[in-house]
Amino acid sequence: MPLPRTLVESDLVTTETLTKPTPHAAVAPGTAQDPRALALRHGLSVSGARPALPAYVRQLWSRRDFITAFATARLTAQYSQAKLGQVWQVMTPLLNAAVYYLIFGVLMNVQEGIPDYVPFLITGIFVWTFTSQSIMTGTRAISGNLGLVRALHFPRASLPLALALQQLQQLVLSLCVLIAILFCFGEFPRWSWLLAVPALLLQLLFNSGVALVMARLAARTPDIAQLMPFLLRTWMYVSGAMWSIQHLAASGRLPDAVVTALQSNPAAVYIDLMRFALIESFTAGQLPPHVWALAAGWALVAFAGGFIYFWKAEETYGRG
Repeated sequence: MPLPRTLVESDLVTTETLTKPTPHAAVAPGTAQDPRALALRHGLSVSGARPALPAYVRQLWSRRDFITAFATARLTAQYSQAKLGQVWQVMTPLLNAAVYYLIFGVLMNVQEGIPDYVPFLITGIFVWTFTSQSIMTGTRAISGNLGLVRALHFPRASLPLALALQQLQQLVLSLCVLIAILFCFGEFPRWSWLLAVPALLLQLLFNSGVALVMARLAARTPDIAQLMPFLLRTWMYVSGAMWSIQHLAASGRLPDAVVTALQSNPAAVYIDLMRFALIESFTAGQLPPHVWALAAGWALVAFAGGFIYFWKAEETYGRG
């Protein structure tokens, strides 16, 4: 017996409604079908996502042994192909100091009026080399270690920090030679030598902060590494590594604002502090006003600012 027409039409409508494809509706965030909610429910997270700043600091601290070992390994391998090996770690700044002594001390005679010019010059060159090499190696921290960055998951700030630590280790070796030179020129240990320790620690913080900034910039723009030697050379010449800023200030040839800017230059501040600590003839009267506050301020601003600036791009390193 044929079914009533109304029942047939009703069944057709129901069948079409069930079988007809419906347009894809947007999944509301937080629902069971939302991928983000599904990932969170199962404890999944985005690969390489930037952790929160406190968690990032804890990750770095947990890898302090890696940072130290990486710095030591780089220091050992730096001159492994040279016949004189690690001797070049000391010979390089010494040869630079000899060249600058010939140019500035002999030809330009800037040593006039500067007692103990050789210790004055060598201290300035060694301390400046610590800063310049920390920044240069930091510039290549990411771009020069892309294989490591792409292969392993670790806080990327480990690399510029390790390279700054490597330069501190190298400076300690150079200071052994500097002390021997100081002995030859009649400088012997005094209580003020202990001031070299906080001065170097503040300089390490400053160098690390600038290295972090340069590591992020060079990771996106590798050409910066080619520009840095020219910028660092200019910075060295205005930092008083080979000449006395105090003598220039006393000459009256420059406005007071320019002299203050030269004296407040962070590289000049750390050079002056090391000279004050190690050289008896370099007295407190030759230091700029509030020199320790300047040194601490530069160190804290550079390190805190550089660390946060580097951390904000953590998930981008090694990609693209």
